[in-house]
Amino acid sequence: MAELRVRTRDVGATAVLERGGQPVVTSHTGGVLNVAHAVSEQGFAPLDLLYASLSACLVLSAKMAASRLGVADKLEAVQAHVTGDKAKNGLSRVDHFHIAFTITGDIDDATKHAIVEAAENEICTVSNTLRGDPAFTTTLS
Repeated sequence: MAELRVRTRDVGATAVLERGGQPVVTSHTGGVLNVAHAVSEQGFAPLDLLYASLSACLVLSAKMAASRLGVADKLEAVQAHVTGDKAKNGLSRVDHFHIAFTITGDIDDATKHAIVEAAENEICTVSNTLRGDPAFTTTLS
């Protein structure tokens, strides 16, 4: 099995909403994203970004899992489609995520399942965080 090398990058994001404007998010590495805020507006709304973060993390993690399992050269594509159900009671939140993986390439079903299992339950920082109970530290300046 291939050894996973962990590399870090500067992470984080800042969102700014000015009067009469649209929220704009900037990552620590310089990425910029306008955030949709109307129901009919095209683009990523905050909940879409949550689903996008999970789906992107899962496909990247699946690629790492395929490498660990020695089948990275057989992996043609991996797709993770993520949606969710908002809670009907209590605080506004997603209480159930639906994840649909598609893996193409010359890989048997057992190995595909192992890739999904490792990606979702071991490697993906976003899925691991969502399953946990992270602490929040909030300041006001």
